[in-house]
Amino acid sequence: MFTTKELALIEDEIRAEEITAKTMNWCAAHCNDDELRSLIEHMAESHQKNIIQISTYLNQAKLQ
Repeated sequence: MFTTKELALIEDEIRAEEITAKTMNWCAAHCNDDELRSLIEHMAESHQKNIIQISTYLNQAKLQ
């Protein structure tokens, strides 16, 4: 089980990953260079995967 502080830190990390992914998607949408846009989109996907992994871990830990 997590302490209240640990849960708050995990939730903060999820929010940070969400903000970063949204920012990366915004940047990609406004990028004119195809290669750079692809790189930024890949980075955004990576942050979105982090959100899923952290959320999955958190949900599994809550069930135990």
